[in-house]
Order: sequence, then structure tokens, then C-alpha cells
Amino acid sequence: MAQVANAKTSNAEHLLHDFTERLEKHPFGWRGVVLNLSRLRPDNRRAQQIRIAASTFESLVQHFEGQIFLLQQGDIVFICKDADVGAVDNAVNKIRYLFSDDPLTAQLDDIQADGFSSWYDLAREYVKFSGFVQDIYKEEQRRQKRLTAIAGDAVKSERQPMDPQALGELINVISRADLSNVLRRQAICGIQPGTDPKPIFREIYVSIPDLRDTVMPKRDIASDRWLFQYLTQTLDKRVLSQLKRNEDSALTHSYSINLNVSTLLSPEFQSFDQSLRAGSRGSIVIELEKVDIFNDIGAYIFARDYVRERGYRICLDGVTALTLPFIDRERLGLDLVKMFWSPELGDTARVDRNAEVRAAFERVGKSRIILARCDGPEAVGFGHECGLRLFQGRHIDRLLTASGNGAMKGRLAAPAKAAAG
Repeated sequence: MAQVANAKTSNAEHLLHDFTERLEKHPFGWRGVVLNLSRLRPDNRRAQQIRIAASTFESLVQHFEGQIFLLQQGDIVFICKDADVGAVDNAVNKIRYLFSDDPLTAQLDDIQADGFSSWYDLAREYVKFSGFVQDIYKEEQRRQKRLTAIAGDAVKSERQPMDPQALGELINVISRADLSNVLRRQAICGIQPGTDPKPIFREIYVSIPDLRDTVMPKRDIASDRWLFQYLTQTLDKRVLSQLKRNEDSALTHSYSINLNVSTLLSPEFQSFDQSLRAGSRGSIVIELEKVDIFNDIGAYIFARDYVRERGYRICLDGVTALTLPFIDRERLGLDLVKMFWSPELGDTARVDRNAEVRAAFERVGKSRIILARCDGPEAVGFGHECGLRLFQGRHIDRLLTASGNGAMKGRLAAPAKAAAG
């Protein structure tokens, strides 16, 4: 009987994680093959098709101590020992033939090329394979957490909208709370085609969902735009206070912070500025929301001139493919522009829209654009095709972990230099 771990009957990601950990001390002779079926077109990813594909490996299981893992996302992982490579390759080609009408089957079997299959010799590539397994295991944990949260919300009453009284209570709590448990970091990386990501700086931000769940779970704290903006001004000051304490040596340089324009003119920002070491301001990026900038352009210009004179760099946050063509980076005095990735950007049928976005890249400056919210490899592929080199998102986090650059050791290049390169 073939040993198949199916995500519908058991947690295949958990079983794969455990199995991989057991191989750490004795990886010799073991080989892993990943069929990237989650990258197939939707019409080729039906459950019955995936099960048929998985059954192709069953004849190899007993001969080579094989294990088949059918993952939730649709990928298949086959691990075997001292296997005849030709026999395994034959099974892979049979499955490739099943999906021969899909463009994915025409791509090379190379993990860097996002091909149909990825092969690992665990004696030489255990760390890389283990990193891949860790990523899907953590992603499955996050998925389960989301499902649990959805199930919990189904039996709870809907969150109440924010009102001034609740906002006052929330601000009182935040003014005394330690925000370290809701403070998050995410790297902005430079990625050249065919190379590992290189961290340039990290965005430091407050996780609003985590803050809500910790402090006021029955309120939708972002339901009212203006009350929420007032809340973010309080959060700005608390984050600046946290950074000013300088308890984490990694936060002395090469990071970005989301702030309101009004915060830049506040005593709290001046106090933060005075606490910085000489020369460190040039490696700090201040991210401002487009709505905040255009709400009072005069205040923005005043604040912009002040912080740029001090040596900081400015990034316009929250730009989309629709709004990018209207941004004049040079007139606004911006060093960087952060645009959110959308799957529509990869739609080759939207010729006019894509042409407009590419023209905007030229006007803004390709080296000055950060493509953010990159959740999959298609975002990076699109960015490289357009000449972009700065990326941020969950997919970038996974690449960092796999490449071993996630620790961001040592002093990183100043963002302005990296962007201009």
C-alpha cells in the first residue's frame, strides 16, 4: 500500500515537516522531487487530476522507501531513498504528459526557473529542501490560523465600528502599552534576475490586526478613516519612542517607518531625531501615505524640506497601478515610490493598461520603485521584465529564508544609494 499523506485526510505539511527533520542527520541517499502543480492553470488543478498524478508514484514507494505528500495547495512531494533516477524521471514525465496542454509543462525543471518539477539531492541540498518545507509548513499554519479565526468570527457578533469614545479608550491603552509584540519588520530587497535577494532595508510597522486582537478585539478599529488616521498619529509617537530607546541594535540603521506628515513636525519626532547617531539618518526612509500628502500639500512640502535637510529619504506609500501614472516623483521631492503588486499587472490581455504602467515606470524611474505585496514569483517576474529591482512581500520573505540572507547581518547599504544604483 502506498504511503500517501493527503492534506484532506491529514495534515500533509505537518507530516512532511516531521519526515524532513528526521532526515537531517542521515540525508545520504535520499532525494526529493516536488511537482509544482499549484502553478498549473486553474482548470488543470482539479482534485481528481491531482490524485491521479500522485498515484503515478505509487509503484516506486515500496521499492525506494518512498513517501508521497499531497499538499493543500496542490503540489506533490515525493521523497525516496537510493532511487533509480531514470525510474523517478519516467514517473515525472508521465505526470507532465497528463498536463501537456498547460504552459507550465514546457518550462525547464529548475527551481530557480519555477518549472514543472524541482529536484533535490538531500545529501547536498538538505538545507535548501528543508527551507522549502519550512516555508510551506509555516504557510499552512497561517492558513489554519486564518480558518480558525474565520470560524470564530462566524459564531461571534460582528465587530462594532469605531467611535470617538472607543478611540479614546484605545489611545489610553496604547499610550501605556509596550508595542514590541505588535511591531513587525519586513525586508525590502534588491533582486537581480537569477540571483538571491539582497536586503537593502527593513520596513518597521505596527500590525493593525494584531493590535486589534490584542487590545480591542470586538472593534473594527479601521472602520472610520479619520478616526483611524488620528489613531495612527498616536501609534507614530509610540513607535518613535520605541525606536528612540534603541534596545535593538539592528534598528540603528537601514530601516523605514510609516509616519503621518503631522508627526514629522511634532516634538516626538524632534526628540527621536536628536537620539540618532551621526550619519545614520541617511539610511532611514520615511514612508508617507499618498492620501496624507495630498490632504495638505503645503504641510507636506514644509515637512519634506525639513526631513530631507536632516538627511532622511522619503518614500510615497500606497500607490497602485491606477495612481502611479499621476505621480510626479521629482516635483513631489520623493526618493522612492512604493507600488502594490496586483495580479492584473500580469494579465497580458490588458495591453493598454500595462503600457501605461510601463510608461509610468520610465517617468518615475525604475530604480526608484519598490514593488510591494509580492506574494508569488509572478510579481518578481513582472518586475524584472519591466526593469524593476526593488521588491517587498511574502514571496520575498520566503526567498530570503531559502537563500540564508534573512538575518540581514552587518550594516546594509543606505537606501538612497541602493535605489539609485
